[in-house]
Amino acid sequence: MSATIETAKPARGSGRPDAIRLMLNNRLATAGLVILAFMAALALLAPLLPLADPDATAPAQRLLRPFAEGHLLGTDALGRDILSRIVWGLRVSLAVGISATLIAAFFGSLIGLVAGYAGGRTDTLLMRGIDMLMAFPYILLALAIVAVLGPGLINALYAIAAVNIPFFARNIRGVTLGLARREFVDAARLSGKSHTRILTSEILPNVMPVIVVTMSTTVGWMILETAGLSFLGLGAQPPQADLGSMLGDGRRVLFNAPHVALMPGIAIFLLVMSINLLGDGIRDVLDPRLKSGALTRPVARTAIELPAGENHADPVPGAVLDVAGLKTQFQIGSKTLHAVGGVDLLLGETECLGLVGESGSGKSVTAMSIMGLVPTPPGRIAGGAIRLKGEDLLAASDARIRQLRGGAVSHVFQDPLSTLHPLFTVGDQIIEAIRAHQPLGHAEARERAKELLALVRIPNPEQRLDAWPHELSGGMRQRVCIAMALANDAELLIADEPTTALDVTVQAQILALMNKLRHDKQASILFITHDFGVVSALCDRVAVMYAGRIVETGTTEQVLESPAHPYTRKLIDCVPVLGAPERRLDAIEGLPPSVDDLPEGCAFAPRCPRVQPECRRGEIALDPLGGGRAARCLFPLVEDDERAATDA
Repeated sequence: MSATIETAKPARGSGRPDAIRLMLNNRLATAGLVILAFMAALALLAPLLPLADPDATAPAQRLLRPFAEGHLLGTDALGRDILSRIVWGLRVSLAVGISATLIAAFFGSLIGLVAGYAGGRTDTLLMRGIDMLMAFPYILLALAIVAVLGPGLINALYAIAAVNIPFFARNIRGVTLGLARREFVDAARLSGKSHTRILTSEILPNVMPVIVVTMSTTVGWMILETAGLSFLGLGAQPPQADLGSMLGDGRRVLFNAPHVALMPGIAIFLLVMSINLLGDGIRDVLDPRLKSGALTRPVARTAIELPAGENHADPVPGAVLDVAGLKTQFQIGSKTLHAVGGVDLLLGETECLGLVGESGSGKSVTAMSIMGLVPTPPGRIAGGAIRLKGEDLLAASDARIRQLRGGAVSHVFQDPLSTLHPLFTVGDQIIEAIRAHQPLGHAEARERAKELLALVRIPNPEQRLDAWPHELSGGMRQRVCIAMALANDAELLIADEPTTALDVTVQAQILALMNKLRHDKQASILFITHDFGVVSALCDRVAVMYAGRIVETGTTEQVLESPAHPYTRKLIDCVPVLGAPERRLDAIEGLPPSVDDLPEGCAFAPRCPRVQPECRRGEIALDPLGGGRAARCLFPLVEDDERAATDA
């Protein structure tokens, strides 16, 4: 009896860059961080640095120019060393700006949280008070507060903090309003939590990133406002100085000694600029949509990085869509996710091709790659060819792709409520889709939109044109999306699970409608689904996808009646059959592999009941099986069926 000892694999990191690495990827934010860190270090180390006394006057050395002996930045009208005063003034400006920000953030966020969560009279009372404060210009209100309290740095701090409370309150209240009606808050109420605990444990953690971002972007304004009050003589009082009061002192000798005002002005500029740049970087780091390894926003088209010298077969004559060896990847930090690992698809005229597979198999990424809709960063097309009626889409210009989007190629997405714009009527959105590709006036486009709504069997199309998306049912909204997709007589319609969120009756109506329209409009359909019932009702051919690759393709009848790949067999076995209650429903054991760590050989091998040692080695090709069928399997099921038929 032998024992096998397996070497423990080292734990793999997530590959996702942490906050510091994300920040350093943003060059402007990094520059701001470096400048701010340097200035903050000067301020903190001021007592230890060999600097002159910032308040010591020397009339005999007044208004010395920069680089004078013993005075690197010169002296002011009283002979005080400007460098020393700037360093000590930085301490005051940073302390006041940060303190005012913390005070405003605390009280403003508290008001916003309570108002947004409580609602009703509490919300009305608190927010009307905030509105009264916001009715006055910030600086005038601050001046009024200082006039009542009296000049002084502490009073200026209170004034600046008070006038910025409304800014925090309104921002946090808006976010809290959306969170207070969410299901997880309702669940917390049902569990018996008090209002205070719900605010602190459920809502505050979700609001905290907004508070941090707001603070990071307002510290600079606080410093400027404090400097403004000091410039007017209402902030720091002699002999104490901050950057604003130094700037005010320098205006008196601006013409004969401009450096006295220029030096603190440059310090204010660098300080506020660095804080704002760093604040933008913090905002990006805390935005989960930008945690992709790069802090740039997604561009209008997927980046295309094809390897040099890559060759593909000639376009298939008569094919509407010809995809060959498509590879789409996502770069997440140090990881490369191979979402689509070499997909081949062929779609003929008026044909409907069903793309089937588990969630995460790469179906939607494949469809989005066709028209360059995968967001970059982090996505990129790293190989393959995509041809629309022989035209190479990967080589087409951005202007050409924009012309084809919504024109020759249209999309119908899964959630119509997210697809339709909530602030525009249904008619406005269809008219926009029409006029983007056709030289029609508004009246003509509206008439065309009415015809499209009637085409997709929406009752009272004239009235529905003026309806808002939320006024329509899910099925009606999906019909509107189909009407928009057909607005410009698209040659290729890409439907990404358009019936998943609909009930069975409406789903059947939508499928029948799409089937009729593709023949009436002579359009081809790439239909993405995980429902074999939908496939049998609509599709002519089926392509089964797993771990970013096509594992089987063939006609609908062939695939459903005699699947060749074990994965296809398992998918079909998961589908209940009406009228067969004794039929066993088998779930597929295990989980799909991670696309950043695909196993060698067949990706389905760890879950396959027919796996052999050969399946775990080398590249498994998509081999033809005859009759237009193909399977990526060394031991396809059809061979067993043929062998059984021969034996019989």
